[in-house]
Amino acid sequence: MRSQDIHWQPDPELSIPLYQQIEQYIKDKIMQGEWTKGMRLPSQRALAAAFKVNRSTIIAALDELRAGGFIEGNYGGGTIVSRAGWNGMPVTVPDWEDYAESGTHYPNLPEVQEINDTEFSKAMNRLGTGELSPELLPNAEFSSIYAELARRQAHHLGYLEPQGSPGLREAISSHLATQGITASPDSILVVSGSIQAMQLIAIGLLPRNASILVEKPSYLYSIHPFQSAGIRMIGMPMDHEGLRADRVQHYVQQYHPSLLYTIPSFQNPTGTVMSADRRSQLMNTAQNTGLPILEDSAYSELWFETVPPPSLKAFDPGGYVLHMGTLSKTVSPGLRIGWVTGPLPVIKRLADLKMQTDYGASSLAQDAAELWLKEGYHDVHLHRIRLALKHRRDYVLELLQLHCADLAEWNVPQGGFYMWIRLSSGIRSDKLFRRALAEQILINPGSIYDRMDQDYIRLSYAFASLSELQAGITTLARIMRELAVS
Repeated sequence: MRSQDIHWQPDPELSIPLYQQIEQYIKDKIMQGEWTKGMRLPSQRALAAAFKVNRSTIIAALDELRAGGFIEGNYGGGTIVSRAGWNGMPVTVPDWEDYAESGTHYPNLPEVQEINDTEFSKAMNRLGTGELSPELLPNAEFSSIYAELARRQAHHLGYLEPQGSPGLREAISSHLATQGITASPDSILVVSGSIQAMQLIAIGLLPRNASILVEKPSYLYSIHPFQSAGIRMIGMPMDHEGLRADRVQHYVQQYHPSLLYTIPSFQNPTGTVMSADRRSQLMNTAQNTGLPILEDSAYSELWFETVPPPSLKAFDPGGYVLHMGTLSKTVSPGLRIGWVTGPLPVIKRLADLKMQTDYGASSLAQDAAELWLKEGYHDVHLHRIRLALKHRRDYVLELLQLHCADLAEWNVPQGGFYMWIRLSSGIRSDKLFRRALAEQILINPGSIYDRMDQDYIRLSYAFASLSELQAGITTLARIMRELAVS
């Protein structure tokens, strides 16, 4: 259990002391089964911060709970919810803590869990968040779209066919054609975001103990759809032109991978763009070796000055590429609409698995996404957010040059959300992450994209406001200076 899981406010109308109110809160959590036997409580210091009281109040509450048999000291392991039964708790209640640790799907990395838990705090300055700022979301446009849907007869309040709404798949097909990608509606599966597409591919197309090639660093290291399916990830080198395509054939011969995963345009986390020559070379290698490619195009439309080279799918000579797209980065993460396109047998297989897991993406969201694409909202919106993101990027570059020129090095991204910042010698990203978090600033340490990498952080200019970017980077620079001399 984490202190962030505690949501408690004192009741001023109660005439009982605070420590007794806290005791009752914890007792209720235990008796209601929310806090299960064996669950470890946060430290006294962390509890005091969570309950916003002094430590002596927490100690008094814990003493009462311990006397009542609700908690016990676990020497060397802190305080845990009691396994004793004399207080009225049944001895044979399920050990949910054990269940929670025994599932086959890997938990997020601890740093990722902490980021997910804290980034929704209103007090947090979110310099790592990979989504559009609330001020960039198309709220007015979707008000119009939902008003239009409300005027229509509600045809799609029920389940839709396994591959998704025919109308939306037609709209996606037309949208992909503007990017040089030929994909009929029959070759498209609507999913609830790209992560679901990856989960379906991991469990539906790849055998356990298979290997896949990924860029290193890679977004894929920060999530676990492939690892949880028993699939080994093999990191491949990158440089300023993206994935080292000249090394792929060697890796294929050495590791016999089942798949290569890549984000060729504005890669997460580095922001790099795979050059046209590299893309061509990669597709030639795929053709020569039979290596399938999973292309993640989440950021490809978010270019600033120069359009990136065509998608790998546009180069595809014969069904080597599974292409994933999403509206989460360009439009709204809350819409939960993405897609994957590929050979028909693959799409049918993934559609069958999707029906086994959630019986289809939201029909209302699919109707809204169809209107969004068909009625021309998308192109107008893209023009606006490209300008806004470029302005934010330029502002962050000015701030970094002003405050961090002697503390770090960084790339100049030509699109997307992120800057990949290399810290000066002596500054570790994990320590910077912790110190920044203590001052209500959230960044993404490079170690979640490459476990051995403590030299980098990923900074996002997409979410925080301009004033938050200014305040956050100024504070980060001060912390970095303190770490550099410590």
